[in-house]
Amino acid sequence: MNSLKWAFVFALIAIGVVGNYHFSEQSLIIRAAGLIALAAVSVVIALQTDNGKRFWRFALDARNELRKVVWPSRQETVQTTVMVLGVVAIVALILWGVDIVLFKIVAWLTSGYGAS
Repeated sequence: MNSLKWAFVFALIAIGVVGNYHFSEQSLIIRAAGLIALAAVSVVIALQTDNGKRFWRFALDARNELRKVVWPSRQETVQTTVMVLGVVAIVALILWGVDIVLFKIVAWLTSGYGAS
């Protein structure tokens, strides 16, 4: 029975895509309303399958876990952001310095060989 439900869901999606192209001369609002209605029916049918029920349970569990998260305060967020930007700036300066030194070394080596 699950396979039949999934086939019906995919058929509704296909009908929505084909119908959107077939009724392209209609108003965008009417086509969007039709697509939203087909999507809602497809979701309701998909949630009746075993995989759909497992997905819904997973979504509810994820929502419950998200509520348990302790979010940082604004001050902690700002301090962490400033520290990250500072470290990035320091590393950028170090890499810039290494790049200049290597560029000078390569220029010195290549200029010595080209003179002869």
